[in-house]
Amino acid sequence: MVERIADVVVVPDVVGLPFHVGRDIAADAGVTLANPDPDGPPIGALAWPGLYYITSQSPGAGAKAYRWDSVAVEIIAHGEADSSAAWIQPEQPPADAAHAVPEPEYFVHLSGDNDSRG
Repeated sequence: MVERIADVVVVPDVVGLPFHVGRDIAADAGVTLANPDPDGPPIGALAWPGLYYITSQSPGAGAKAYRWDSVAVEIIAHGEADSSAAWIQPEQPPADAAHAVPEPEYFVHLSGDNDSRG
């Protein structure tokens, strides 16, 4: 990196987020999102109006950058996104999975004796 007066910040992970959410997270971290094509329109103009998801970023999450440096992001319109590139669905447990049930150590009696063992 070239020596500059700006603070060094950590690039956040914005991949998979809606553009408007990623833009706010990036701003809070001290960087700005940008179109990967420097000759193209601003990324905000490409993502408006409508709902767009961020599919990639450069530099990647965790990289060091100077405050207000650009993070190039690729976006895709909602409805066009492959389900693997958009929100990641958590794995669901099998329907026949047993549920843990805690065994109570103490019973609370409303009659006044609140510390009796069960």
